[in-house]
Amino acid sequence: QVQVVESGGGLVQPGGSLRLSCTVSGSIFSINAMGWYRQAPGKERELVAFIFSGGATKYLDSVKGRFTISRDNAKNTAYLQMNRLKPEDTAVYYCNAQTQMGPLDYDDSWGQGTQVTVSS
Repeated sequence: QVQVVESGGGLVQPGGSLRLSCTVSGSIFSINAMGWYRQAPGKERELVAFIFSGGATKYLDSVKGRFTISRDNAKNTAYLQMNRLKPEDTAVYYCNAQTQMGPLDYDDSWGQGTQVTVSS
C-alpha cells in the first residue's frame, strides 16, 4: 500500500552538488520518520541522514556540513541536498519511510534506490 520513489541521482564532478528527492504515496495516515541510506559496491548499507517528526535530524559524521536532509509534509516528500560531493560519496542512495497507515497499521518501506556517481 506504500510506495517510495527516489529521484535526482546522476553523475557529478567532485565538489559538485545534487539534490535527491523521495516521494511517498499510498493511503498514509502519517509519516513518522524518513531517512536516506547508501550502499557502495562491496560495502554494507549505511545510514546517511535521518529526519524525525518535529524536524530533528541526524547525519553520518562524514557528511556533516555537506549534506542537508529536509522534508515537505504537504507533498510527502523528503530531500537530501548534497554539496561538495566527494568520490567516496559514490553509491546507490535509498530512501526509507516509517509510515503509519492507521491506528494499528505501521510500515517500514524502502525505495529502489538512485545512483549517485562522483567522478572527474
